[in-house]
Amino acid sequence: MLLTSDATMQRLNRQFRGKNKTTDVLSFPAGEEVKAKIAGDLAVSVPTARRQAEERGHSLMTEIKVLMLHGLLHLAGYDHETDEGQMFRRERILRAKLGLPQGLIERAGQAGGTLTRSKSSKRRQTRRSRP
Repeated sequence: MLLTSDATMQRLNRQFRGKNKTTDVLSFPAGEEVKAKIAGDLAVSVPTARRQAEERGHSLMTEIKVLMLHGLLHLAGYDHETDEGQMFRRERILRAKLGLPQGLIERAGQAGGTLTRSKSSKRRQTRRSRP
């Protein structure tokens, strides 16, 4: 997992998704050749996570956990843009077990949502978890 700056997240978002703006979390699923050993990688913007934590009245660490959970669900194959609420329901169950606040899908007010944007690269696909 990469904890990084808004500038780096903007560069990654532009490179892998064609979006020239920062974001909070990106998921990079592993290629088929290593999928049995590793699900993939996550990148989290610490400054964005800090802003979101302040807006929601919880700690930076709590926000990073929310972002990690969301990203990990994408690495596990969930996609709230194309599913019928499965990712929303799974995230809600896991957040309750972990004692985490409202998730990204709920924040956007979408249970089956359209938050994930995908763009394939030569080696892997990346997913963004917030608009």
